[in-house]
Amino acid sequence: MPEHLSLFQLNQQIKGELANSFPEAVWVVAEISEIRTVRSGHCYLELIEKEEQGDTIKAKIRATIWAFTFRMLKPYFETTTKQELVSGIKVLIKASVEFQEQYGLSLNIKDIDPSFTLGDIARKRLEVIRQLEEEGVMNMNKEVNLTAVPQKLAIISSPTAAGYEDFVNQLENNPGGFKIYHKLFEAIMQGNEAEQSIIDALERIYEYEDIFDAVIIIRGGGSSSDLMCFDTYWLAVNIAQFPLPVLTGIGHERDESVCDLVAHTKLKTPTAVAEYIIDRIDHFNAYLQDLQAQVIDESQQILKNKSHRLELAINTLQPLVNSIITRKRRQPQEAAHRLNFAVKSYFDQQQSFISHVKESIHYLTKKQVRSGLQLCRFQQTQLKLELGAYIKNKYQQLELAEKTSNLSDPSNILKRGYSISYQNDQPIKDIKSVKVGETLTTQLHKGYLISRVEKIND
Repeated sequence: MPEHLSLFQLNQQIKGELANSFPEAVWVVAEISEIRTVRSGHCYLELIEKEEQGDTIKAKIRATIWAFTFRMLKPYFETTTKQELVSGIKVLIKASVEFQEQYGLSLNIKDIDPSFTLGDIARKRLEVIRQLEEEGVMNMNKEVNLTAVPQKLAIISSPTAAGYEDFVNQLENNPGGFKIYHKLFEAIMQGNEAEQSIIDALERIYEYEDIFDAVIIIRGGGSSSDLMCFDTYWLAVNIAQFPLPVLTGIGHERDESVCDLVAHTKLKTPTAVAEYIIDRIDHFNAYLQDLQAQVIDESQQILKNKSHRLELAINTLQPLVNSIITRKRRQPQEAAHRLNFAVKSYFDQQQSFISHVKESIHYLTKKQVRSGLQLCRFQQTQLKLELGAYIKNKYQQLELAEKTSNLSDPSNILKRGYSISYQNDQPIKDIKSVKVGETLTTQLHKGYLISRVEKIND
């Protein structure tokens, strides 16, 4: 049997080698892939490192923060960074490299540098902003027109969020009593699924873009880690290029998110968004009231001016009316004279016209009768000539047909010395149909000949 080690002995040697190679704790940069805290207070993590281009994992290791250390590190890290220890963030940790014979390799985390995580978050945020600026989409949504009266709102929020309830309550109980229509498009507003969930909500709203005036993205605040999705590139680029104006009220206390930067209008909280919408409608309503007051004032002034002009017109019109009335009184008599003259003139014209028409009809009738008689005589003569020519032509055709018939008569052909030979009462047309020894009958002009075929020459 060859020399060998037990598995326990091998793990002991690995443990010893690692202890010699890493006698002290080392600082390591990694991304938290998984993190969970158990009832005892211990925190267990899975740390990974990805390729710079893409999400391919090139290294992975387990790590532990024992309860005593975790109780100190967690509040210190979160107070400093305003960011919870959650999966997806990068950390700079101080850890000892440990190897247990039963559990294998792991890191025992002793300390976390919060300044590194702050710098990494800021770096990622700046990279997203720089990419949006290079692509020229940073201000696209700001250039979309927001109507003066945004009364049809598409809301992206969690239905159970307190911020959503505050927003709706403030809209529906606005002091001006304005009717504002709103439709909730539910989305997850924190965690790893938040980015895609909000993008999906935007895509659903896009199908009804002609209905809504604006899109409202709201949530009721939260920790920095809860709001990390609002610094991602894909959510920001979807907001930037959305065809409707997007208003944000995310409710964070730290610096504005990337989504705030690309949105049409950013406000701190959901209630601030509601106030902005109400103030915008109220401002337009006040503008309409000012216009109404101006129209009323100008209308009253116009009526006043028209009333004064009417009084002047009445004073000027009275003598003119009297003159017109006097003139109108004389008009019926003058009109009666003109009518009598016009009627008489009309009847004289009609009588003259009737006489003229009567004479014209008599003349035209006589002329038409004479023309008809001349045409009848001409047609009678023409008919006699054409009928005589037709009869003569037909007689000549008959004579020609009779001559042709006589020439074609077989009896006339026989008179000229021709004969017709028959075989079985059928005229012979081809010598090939006749055989030697057969009896033939030959018809002459007068009489028949009976002959027998003795020889045939082709």
